[in-house]
Amino acid sequence: MNRHAAPLAALLIPFAGCRSDDHRPPAEPAKQEGAGVPASASAASATANGEDFPAEARAAAEFNRIGVAPGLEVAVFAGGCFWGMQELLRKEPGVVSTEVGYAGGTSDNPTYEDVATGTTGYAESVKVVFDPRRTTYEKLVQWFFRIHDPTTLNRQENDVGTQYRSAIFCQSPDQAKVAREVEERADRSGKLAGPIVTQIVPTTRFHSAEAYHQDYLQKHPNGYMCHFVRPNYF
Repeated sequence: MNRHAAPLAALLIPFAGCRSDDHRPPAEPAKQEGAGVPASASAASATANGEDFPAEARAAAEFNRIGVAPGLEVAVFAGGCFWGMQELLRKEPGVVSTEVGYAGGTSDNPTYEDVATGTTGYAESVKVVFDPRRTTYEKLVQWFFRIHDPTTLNRQENDVGTQYRSAIFCQSPDQAKVAREVEERADRSGKLAGPIVTQIVPTTRFHSAEAYHQDYLQKHPNGYMCHFVRPNYF
């Protein structure tokens, strides 16, 4: 597959080419390209309104705030390989810090090797700490929809598997409401390649990924990258 080909290519703003063999640590398992994708209801968008925001999610949101300064807020997004997601999410004004890791599963202390099997329920994710005085959660969600393809089920470019699914792990009922509103606007725009399949779900605990994954494209500017900025249709 030609990784540089994409729908609406003439309208898209390229950020970098996808080169899966660049700067990967020798011991790191290869990205699972072309792997089979299990079809399940969990891949569809799910509601996360106040009535469906369970105590476990509230506890997980508190866990995700550990070490976060008062006055700052947390968002967690999944949209394919977390290297490229982190590199673009950090560019949004008002973002204080980003960290790559795993969300959506239930096991303790997941590793990259575990998540790469596609059987753990975890997705490669990015935890974003942002200053609500400088940006809004709505703007972050809009940016999230612009930097990945939310219409491909369990896939971003050649990265295939449930660990590469599109998901928003909401830290509160308010975040769920905002995420749903932005998703609906994006769907109504008619500018996307198909219906949005992004999960919008109550958060689970976010587990930090291994050190060599953190800030990967800052360390390796020519490394693997399949994310780019799309026009703001919504």
